[in-house]
Amino acid sequence: MTSKKDLVGQEAPPAHLIVRGIDKSFGGLQALREADFEVARGEVMALVGDNGAGKSTLMKVLAGAYSADAGSFFLDGNSVSIKSPNDASDLGIQIVYQDLALCENLDVAANLSLGAEPVKAGWSFLPHFLRPIDNLEMESKANKAIKRLQVRTLHSVRAKVSGLSGGQRQAIAIARAVGTESSVVMLDEPTAALGVAQTYQVLQVVKRLRDTNHAVVYISHNMQDIFDVSDRITVLRHGQNVATYITSKTTPDEVVMAMTKGIDKNSSGSIQNAI
Repeated sequence: MTSKKDLVGQEAPPAHLIVRGIDKSFGGLQALREADFEVARGEVMALVGDNGAGKSTLMKVLAGAYSADAGSFFLDGNSVSIKSPNDASDLGIQIVYQDLALCENLDVAANLSLGAEPVKAGWSFLPHFLRPIDNLEMESKANKAIKRLQVRTLHSVRAKVSGLSGGQRQAIAIARAVGTESSVVMLDEPTAALGVAQTYQVLQVVKRLRDTNHAVVYISHNMQDIFDVSDRITVLRHGQNVATYITSKTTPDEVVMAMTKGIDKNSSGSIQNAI
């Protein structure tokens, strides 16, 4: 087992979210086979694997979009149940999908409060959905969320999403996930189809999530991004995790080998025991 000093830039923290023995089948196709996974607060755990390895399925199980056929979930050592997106949200687990789910016709502030808009006081005689929106409070909350992640390229939370760059949109989607008081943020291919400058911007936001003590799960095929931003790397293959690497003690070639061929039993000590 790897010692605490082997983790990147920090002592090894206790796992915040742990899943063990996760099975998930779709008819005759078994997408996950006794999959194990963990992530700690204040770290970025990359989740990698070839197409069809089970990465997205595992994330959707953690987000409550899919219900696991078998397995256990633990949050700070306590057994929990995740059977719906509401269960995951209540536990502080949020996922940002590739499509971002932003409303382009609305401004940044409205997108950050979508579905949980603050309403003005003194209108309690009306149903909540009929009460007037408190735009000042909504703008204040949006500014706090943007400031927290230090999104410096966004000049106004009243800017329409339709006019933002891909990197800015990704940052807004991440800020919305963080704004729900989440402790676990899962990012599905956040830099896909982004240019170099926009990718750099998103990676800086991911690093700030770590700095704000979030447990970050980062799914990507881009090895350069993975080695830039992650503390550890979990490799999935055929629905099982075959290894967890400490990023600073492995190489892209070693990770790709694990993704495509599995693990050589004589591999170096950079591999952590699967949990």
